[in-house]
Amino acid sequence: MPHTIQLGLDTFGDVTHDSGGRTRSQADALRDVITEAVLAEQLGVDCFGVGEHHRADFAISAPEVMLAAIAGRTERIVLGSAVTVLSTDDPVRVFQRFSTLNAISNGRAEIIFGRGSFTESYPLFGYDLSKYDELFEEKLALFAELLKPDPVTWRGSFRSALSNHVMYPPLDRPLAVWVGVGGSPESVVRAARYGFPLTLAIIGGHPQRFRPYVDLYLQSLERFGKPVLPVAVHSPGHVAATDEQAKNDLWPHYEALMNRIGAERGWTPVSRAHFEREAGPEGALCVGAPETVAAKIARTIRALGLSRFDLKYSNGTLPHDLLMTSIELFGSRVAPRVRELAASN
Repeated sequence: MPHTIQLGLDTFGDVTHDSGGRTRSQADALRDVITEAVLAEQLGVDCFGVGEHHRADFAISAPEVMLAAIAGRTERIVLGSAVTVLSTDDPVRVFQRFSTLNAISNGRAEIIFGRGSFTESYPLFGYDLSKYDELFEEKLALFAELLKPDPVTWRGSFRSALSNHVMYPPLDRPLAVWVGVGGSPESVVRAARYGFPLTLAIIGGHPQRFRPYVDLYLQSLERFGKPVLPVAVHSPGHVAATDEQAKNDLWPHYEALMNRIGAERGWTPVSRAHFEREAGPEGALCVGAPETVAAKIARTIRALGLSRFDLKYSNGTLPHDLLMTSIELFGSRVAPRVRELAASN
């Protein structure tokens, strides 16, 4: 296990329930995320990520705006997009927004690019979903050019050409860029080809099954003549005082979220038995008391050779007060214990 490991927290601004079980507004969720990020900073969490979505159950559609608000309330924590859907955005505007964030946060900005597990942004912004792969490939290629210090000359199929253009504001310090992958070998190879670190979204099944993707990434980096780069994992979870409390806290909200998404995608309804498997030693959910969660994260780090682990602490309508408790336990007990385990291996 790497002795230096970054530990972060991610959210999509999940719309939560209040103490009476009533659904709160997206505006409430956005304000809560800022409070949650400030607590993460106070507890020494390394990174805080907010992911872009365009649907009723996730409030964050403008990650850079959220991160700018958080930047004004924090000083140290890395501020990232748990996902930026590059396929349905303009790479030049993404660069400008994140270079601005990087400047005002004194170099704490980062981007995790993805193609989009949810596809609402394609019709919303007028993109053809049948061009899913081509859009991401071309736009990632352009963004890689924008990161270079020289003026950009470029031509593609999905936006106007650039001729000796300078990007403003220019970067005055490096901007961290990752590529997020949910299970596509082609995406793993693409990340290596452009020399971007890799984030694996592991939301179900045994994390060990992603080892071939890590091996493919490392082999591809070598093939493309790139240095060894970090690999991270993003997985959902919830921390409470005991294993039983954590599972009982999470289950009804996990069930509702997964069945709502499953109904859209034709999945079989999720059962409590499935949830218990995912929450167990061989599943993806990091749910339990601090020692349980720390041990599971440490096993995943060791199995996959990770440099970073990000816990998606928000889970459907799980209430804000429980999220705050989970963050407090993650920062004060889980993260130190993971680092202890890292140091002992």
